[in-house]
Amino acid sequence: MSTEVERFFSEQSPLATEVASFRPRAQQRDMALAVAEAIRDNAILVAEAGTGTGKTFAYLVPALLAGGKVVVSTGTKNLQDQLFQKDLPMVRDALKAPVSVALLKGRSNYVCHYHLALAQSNGLFKTREDVKHLAKIVNYAKVTQSGDRSGLADVPENAPIWMHVTSTRDNCLGQECPHHTECFVLKARKEAMEADVIVVNHHLFFADVMLRDEGVAELLPACNTVIFDEAHQLPETASLFFGDSVSTSQLFDLAQDARIEALTSAKDFAALPLACDELEKAARDLRLAFKKEGRMAADATQSIKEFAPALKTLGEKLKNLAGLLEKQAERSEGLENCWQRAQELVAMLKVWQNVAPAATPANGVVRWLEVFHHSLQLNTTPLSIADIFAKQISGHPRAWIFTSATLAVKQNFSHYQHEMGLLEARTACWDSPFNYQEQALLYVPQNLPEPNTEGYTDAVVQAALPLIEASKGRAFLLFTSLRAMQRAYEILQAEFDRKNLKYPLLIQGEGSRNELLSRFREHGNAVLLGSQSFWEGVDVRGEALSLVIIDKLPFAPPDDPVLAARIAELNKQGRNAFMEFQLPRTIINLKQGAGRLIRDETDRGVLMICDPRLISKHYGKRIWQSLPPFKRTRDEAEAVAFFSK
Repeated sequence: MSTEVERFFSEQSPLATEVASFRPRAQQRDMALAVAEAIRDNAILVAEAGTGTGKTFAYLVPALLAGGKVVVSTGTKNLQDQLFQKDLPMVRDALKAPVSVALLKGRSNYVCHYHLALAQSNGLFKTREDVKHLAKIVNYAKVTQSGDRSGLADVPENAPIWMHVTSTRDNCLGQECPHHTECFVLKARKEAMEADVIVVNHHLFFADVMLRDEGVAELLPACNTVIFDEAHQLPETASLFFGDSVSTSQLFDLAQDARIEALTSAKDFAALPLACDELEKAARDLRLAFKKEGRMAADATQSIKEFAPALKTLGEKLKNLAGLLEKQAERSEGLENCWQRAQELVAMLKVWQNVAPAATPANGVVRWLEVFHHSLQLNTTPLSIADIFAKQISGHPRAWIFTSATLAVKQNFSHYQHEMGLLEARTACWDSPFNYQEQALLYVPQNLPEPNTEGYTDAVVQAALPLIEASKGRAFLLFTSLRAMQRAYEILQAEFDRKNLKYPLLIQGEGSRNELLSRFREHGNAVLLGSQSFWEGVDVRGEALSLVIIDKLPFAPPDDPVLAARIAELNKQGRNAFMEFQLPRTIINLKQGAGRLIRDETDRGVLMICDPRLISKHYGKRIWQSLPPFKRTRDEAEAVAFFSK
C-alpha cells in the first residue's frame, strides 16, 4: 500500500485534479505513510501535524485505500460536516474508491416523531415564535430523508422548540415507541451500520462507548480503523463520560415529560402533576442555594447552610414522584419511561451523596458541583482516565489513530500518552510547511504588570491599541476569561470612539460562532473579542485576520475542583504536577490559540502574547519553544512596522 499512498501525494496525484489548491508536501506524504503502517499493523499512532500539513487527506487516503470499516471521530460538528460533505467525497472521487459514507450525530440532532406529535397535541408554548417554528418542523419532518435538524435553516439551532421535538437518552421510548419504524435516529444508525466510513464526534463516541446508547458500540466490533481528529480534546471529553453526573435540568425534564404524559394518559390522577410541580420547586430551590455560577468541590458546600436541606428535600420529592409514576406506569409507554427514569435518578442522587468528599478522593474519583445560570450539576469524575481508556481500546485488533495540530510539548508526547493510557503507542511529529520566519512575528510587549494584578486587562488593551491601528483592525483578541473579554470590549469601544477608529467591534455572545466569523470575514477590517470557543476550530484565511492578541497564558483555574484533586494526587505520588500536567495542558491550549493566525502559505501577521511570564518565568522558554518558529521581538516599533512591509 505504501507505493499507492506515495503516488497519491506526488506531483502526479489524482488529488491534483480534484483539489485546485493541492500541492505535494513531504509532511503530508510522511504522515500518510505512518498512518498506512499503523493500519497495516493494527497499531496505535499518536501524530501531531502542524497547521497546513493537510492531515485530513493524510489519514483519509490510507484509510480508504486499506479498505474495511473506518470510524472517524472529530471534536466539532463543523469538522464533522466538512468531512462528510466535502473532504470524504473529494478523496473518494480521487481514489475512485467505491466506499459508502455515513454521518452519525447524537439523537438530539434528529427530529423525533413521538415528541413532535406530543408537542402538537399539548400546545404548551411560551412564545409565538415557538408556534411558528413548530409548524416549520412539522412540514420538514414530512419531506426530510434524514430528520437532521441542521437541514432546516429556517429554525435557529438554539430555538427552544428543539428541546420539545427531539428525544434524549432518558425520554426515548425505544421499541415501545409507536413511531419506531419511521425513527430518524434508527435510520441514521442503520445507514452507519451499512457504511464503509462513518463520521461521528467525540461526545457521541464516548457517550456510546460508556452508555451503549448512540449506535457506535454496535459499529466497533466490525471496525478496522478508528481515527480521532482534534484528538487534543479527548482527555476532557473522556473524563466527562467516564464519570457520572446528575443535574437539576434532568429533573426539570423528567417533571415536564411526566406532566405531559399525565395530561395525555392519566388525566384522572391529580396527584401526578402536583408531584411534578413539587419536584420542580425542589430542584429550583437547590439551584438557588448558590449565589454565583462556577465549579466547586463537594466539601465546599459545607459552608452553604441551605445546600444540605435543599438536597434532602429534592431527594424526597424525587422518590415521591417515582412512587406515583410506578402506580400509573402501565397506562402508557411514556409513563413507564418516566418511571424508569425517576428510578435511575433516585439511584444516581444516592450514589453522589454517598461518595467521599473531594478533599479525600475515594477509589480514584472526585466529587464536585457545577453551578450554571439556570441549573446545577452534581458530578463524580475519575482522577485518571488512562486505565479506563486503555481497557476500552484493548481487545479486538484494530488501528487507532490520534491526530491534532497540538498534542506534543517540544515534540514530546509523554504528557498525552500518560493522560490517555497510550504508553505503547507509536508517536510522530511533523512541523507545519509554512515559513513562519517570513510570514509571522511573535511579539511580547515590555513593562506589562503581572497577570493577577488589578488593571491588567486595561494594560493589555493599551499595549494592543498601537498594533490594532497598525493592522487596520483585522484582529482577534483571545481571552482566558469572559470577565476580561467584557472589560476589554468596554475599553476598546471607548478608545475607538475617542480616536474615531471605524473598525467594526464584535464580541462572542452577539450571535453564534459561525455568524460572528461570517461577519468578521465580510467586514475585512473587524476586531473580534472571544473567549474559549474562539481559541480553536476557527479558520480565517487571508488578510481579514492579520493580528492575534492573547491576554494571558491559558492556565486552567487552580481552584477547579477536578484539577485541584489531580494536582494533589500527583504531588502525593512525589511527582511534579506543574511540570507534568498543568504546563503541558497550557502549552497545548496556547498552541491552539496561536494557530488561528497563519492558515495558509500567503497569510502574514503578528501574534502578540501579553503575558510577561513568557519571558520572566523559568518555564517560559519551554512554552515559546513549543510554538511554531516565529521570528520574535519585544520592540513595539518593530511589531508595528511589520504591517507596513
